Amino acid sequence: MVGISAWADAELAKSGFYPAGIDTPTARLKYYASRFSIAEIDSNYHFFPTRRNLALWLDNTPEGFKFNVKAFSLFTQHPTPLSSLPRTIREKYAGKINAKGNVYLHHLPEEAVDELWSIFTGTLDAFREKGKLGAVLFQFAPWFHPEPRNYDYIGLCRDRLAKYPVAVEFQVASWLDKHREETLKFLRERSLALVCVDEPQGLKSSIPQVHEVTGPLAVVRFHGRNRENWESKEYAAGKFNYLYTEAELKECVPKIQVMAQHTEYLHLIFKNKHADYPVKNALMMQELLGLTA
Repeated sequence: MVGISAWADAELAKSGFYPAGIDTPTARLKYYASRFSIAEIDSNYHFFPTRRNLALWLDNTPEGFKFNVKAFSLFTQHPTPLSSLPRTIREKYAGKINAKGNVYLHHLPEEAVDELWSIFTGTLDAFREKGKLGAVLFQFAPWFHPEPRNYDYIGLCRDRLAKYPVAVEFQVASWLDKHREETLKFLRERSLALVCVDEPQGLKSSIPQVHEVTGPLAVVRFHGRNRENWESKEYAAGKFNYLYTEAELKECVPKIQVMAQHTEYLHLIFKNKHADYPVKNALMMQELLGLTA
C-alpha cells in the first residue's frame, strides 16, 4: 500500500493536485482515497482527534482503505504542550500535573497516564471496528537511546497495545548500528514493525536504512534526501523539501519487493512534505510497483 502523510496539508491543497471544486476536507479526502489506499494521520501526534474528525476520516473513505495513526507525542517521549492534553484530563488533574508549559509523561499522575492511554485506544478501536486501522506509528524522540529502560518502555507500549499492529521508528542511529542485532531481535520477539526510513545518509543525525522485516507488518517512510537542510535549525521546515527522481525510486524497488515477500502487509509512506512532492512520488512508486489504489 502506498500513500502520504498529510493529504490535508495547505501546500498540497494549493499545489494543483486537487482538481478545481475539490476544496473541502470531505471532498479532498474522497479524492485522495480514489488515488491511494492508505494515509498517515500526523495530527494525532499533536492532539487527540475529535469525534467530528473521526467521522470525517472513517465515513469518507472506501472499504479497505487504511490509516496509519501516529502516536500522541507524550507516548513517544516528546515534550507536549499542556494545552494539547484533553480538556477533561487538564480539568480533572488540575494541580496534580507537575509542569506548566510543556509536559512529559513523568509529569502526570499514573492514573492520568492510564486515562490518556484509554482515550488513545478508544480512537484506535474506532478505526479497527471499521476495518481501517493500518498501524500505530511510534516515532521516538531524538534523545530516546538504546538503554535498558527504553527497551522496557517500548515493551510497555506493546503491552498497552497488544491487539493492534504497531510500528517503531527510531531517531537515534545507535539503535540500528551498534545495537542493530539486539534491536531487531527485540522487535521480532514482540511482533513490532521496524520503520525503515529513507533520508539523507552520512550526517550526524542520519538513521541507517535497514530494510528488515520484524513482523507481519513492514513500513517504509520516505522523508526525502535534502542533505543541505536536513540538520538546519534556521530552515527546519525545509528538511522535507525534496522530490525523488524516478531513478532514485527505482533503486528502492528491489529492496521493497524483497520486504514484501517476507511480510503480510507493507506500507510505503511519503513524508517529503513540500508542494505536491509526496503525491507525485507516491504515484510514481505505485506505477513502478504496478499498484493501484
